[in-house]
Amino acid sequence: MRVTLLSYTQNAERLCAAAAHSCYSGSGASELMQEEDEGRIERRLRAPLSAGHHSVIEHAAFTFSIEGISRASSHQLVRHRIASFSQQSQRYVKMENADYVMPESIGRDEEAASRYRELMDRIWEEYRFLSERVPKEDARYVLPNACVTNITVTMNARELWHFFELRCCNRAQWELRAVADEMLRQVQEVSPSIFSNAGPPCVSRGRCPEGPLSCGRPRNDLRKRGGLGVSAGSEKD
Repeated sequence: MRVTLLSYTQNAERLCAAAAHSCYSGSGASELMQEEDEGRIERRLRAPLSAGHHSVIEHAAFTFSIEGISRASSHQLVRHRIASFSQQSQRYVKMENADYVMPESIGRDEEAASRYRELMDRIWEEYRFLSERVPKEDARYVLPNACVTNITVTMNARELWHFFELRCCNRAQWELRAVADEMLRQVQEVSPSIFSNAGPPCVSRGRCPEGPLSCGRPRNDLRKRGGLGVSAGSEKD
C-alpha cells in the first residue's frame, strides 16, 4: 500500500485564516492574505476551529494517490461523497497478475493463508481464461474484493477532518484506517495548524461518541505513530 500527497493548496493556512478573518474585518481576504505574522495566522485559524466553525477550511484542498489497496477498502472510501475520485478501471485495465491484499488475521494462520492463496490463484486462472473469450468488463465479475486497485482522491480540509474522525478510529476497518492514518500524517506535515487536532473523536473532540462500543483506547499518539499500520498485509509487500 502506498499513500502519496500529490498536490495541495499552497499557503493553505494563510488562505483559510484570511477567509476566516474577512468575516469580522473591514478588509477583504486579498488584503488579509498579505499577513506575515505566523502567530497571528495561527490564532485566526484556531479561533473558528476551536468553536467548530470548520467551513473556513473548505477553501483548502488536498489530492492523494492511494495505490495497492483492496477493492473492499476502496468501496468504503468512495462512500465519502464530498470528494472527487478517479479509480483504476477494471473494464479497461486487464488484471493480468494475482495482485491482492491478504488480511493479517488470515496471514497469521498458516493453513488459512495457504487456502487463501490457492483460492486467489484459482480465481485469477479463471479470470485469465474468461478475459480471452469475453470483454474484460464481464470477466472482472469473478474478481474478489481482495483485488488491488489504485485511486486518486481529492478532499477539502473540512471533509478530511470528517474523514479522519470516522476512519482513524480504532473501530474503523483496519485497511482504510491505515490509509487514513497516513493521509493524516502527511497533511499535518504541510498544514499543521489546520490539522493539529484532527483525528478520531477521542482526539478531535476529546471524547468518544461510540458509547458501549468504544474501544476505550484513545489514539492521542497518532502523530507519533507516523501512520501506524500502513503495510497492509498485501501479497505485493
